[in-house]
Amino acid sequence: MKPLLSLLSPGGRHGRLSILIFHRVLAEPDPLFPGEIDRVRFDAICGWLRRWFEVLPLDEAARRLREGRLPARAAAITFDDGYADNHDEALPILQRHGLNATFFIASGYLDGGCMWNDAIIDALRRTRHPQFVPAGIDGLQALPAAMPLHDATSRRQAIVAVIGQVKYLEVARRDRIVQALREALEVPAPASPMMSSTQLRALRRAGMLIGAHTVSHPILARLDDAAARSEIGRGRDRLEQLLQERVSLFAYPNGKPGEDYTARTANLARELGFDAAFTTAWGAARPDTDPHQIPRFSPWDQGRLRYGLRLAGNLWQSRHGVPALAA
Repeated sequence: MKPLLSLLSPGGRHGRLSILIFHRVLAEPDPLFPGEIDRVRFDAICGWLRRWFEVLPLDEAARRLREGRLPARAAAITFDDGYADNHDEALPILQRHGLNATFFIASGYLDGGCMWNDAIIDALRRTRHPQFVPAGIDGLQALPAAMPLHDATSRRQAIVAVIGQVKYLEVARRDRIVQALREALEVPAPASPMMSSTQLRALRRAGMLIGAHTVSHPILARLDDAAARSEIGRGRDRLEQLLQERVSLFAYPNGKPGEDYTARTANLARELGFDAAFTTAWGAARPDTDPHQIPRFSPWDQGRLRYGLRLAGNLWQSRHGVPALAA
């Protein structure tokens, strides 16, 4: 794999930077979402990445990319949102493999918060109701009149359907729907899966990097400039207050160009002084990539060979450039 990756990801002026995205590392496999990464699988992935790539801290990688000084097979590891298992499960594995990662934190969920999508998953996972009837919940009218919840498959289908309806709504309406859904399913508020300020500081003391990811994880493309600026800036300010240092990196929530953020959003990240900002567009960055629209990509394959070939394919598809919005 290394010779192939070296060919596709040379160093210097022709360098390519592969950035992987993770969200959670579960202590044990989740029967409701068997494809989610647990600690055994993450440990295997870290072993592959250590052997195949030169894994760099993300700030260093972004700087060397811009300067045309990347090593061959350059890569970086990122986590989005700020889950407690990033500290409890991912950090020891990263340390065991000698790897660095950057954690993009939605600051409003620190210290006891719960993201709206996790609240939906929790309610549909834990309810004892045999079906979910969305009638009467404003915003869910497009769903079927009754959604069965009799096994893991049907619950997973219901979760995907509800999240799809709620995802692009404004924050206050989104929260009202989550509250109404929990009441309809008779499920109390979930325990917070997010990290604490203490865990955040521990990540930084361990040498990991911390980046901003807004306050409440909104779809920035749906906000006006003032609201988007506030979400981005206040999210960073809170992290800088906690860490007592500059936070120079930002990741767009959801991160799809044109759908989740716009060229105006990228300009806001630039105006707010971030050194680099990161999307979820597929691709590997090149020296001419907009530093405020750097792509990230993670394979979904289970096996070592397929995982490596997926990363190689991403590099191959990036040879002529990566998706970005014109400034």
